[in-house]
Amino acid sequence: MALTAVLYDFQIALSNVDRSVEQQLSFKLARHPSELMERSWLKVLAYCWLWEERLLFGPGLSDPDAPDLQTLDYTNVITRWVRVGKGDPAKIQRMVDQNANAKVNVLFESAERQEAFFEEARAAKLNRLVKAEFAAIDAGLLRELSALDERRHKLTVTLTGDHFYIDANGMTLDGPLVRGSF
Repeated sequence: MALTAVLYDFQIALSNVDRSVEQQLSFKLARHPSELMERSWLKVLAYCWLWEERLLFGPGLSDPDAPDLQTLDYTNVITRWVRVGKGDPAKIQRMVDQNANAKVNVLFESAERQEAFFEEARAAKLNRLVKAEFAAIDAGLLRELSALDERRHKLTVTLTGDHFYIDANGMTLDGPLVRGSF
């Protein structure tokens, strides 16, 4: 019998100071049985970092070419395409090419992983990646969040100056968002 996805409930008070965003977010996130908790938290952090109206989670690992998050306009055209975790430079460039009017974002699990991605892309001469936006979350912050493996999470997330401040179950966590450019 196949294992089913685990459903997590998130209640987040989001404040993105630089973008003047104040939102109460409430969503459910399905975690595939083969998906690590770090990847799930990476999706949550990407959702907070890039939050906008109509931002949705993708189908997950069941469709490896689909975005992890996306925004569709009212005509069902993709306006934002987001990948989290280890990205394949050639696939990311293909998404940049196929979604010319969309913002393409990639959020990595560490600054080291982001730099390895750039090295691989430079070696392959994938120059159109310059159109995408890249960032990496602090690996220590991601590790601490991944230890919170409860089904219900009530968080306060504040972003200011490319830095995450998170209050989770009475714990205060923080870490930088490291922007990268190709």
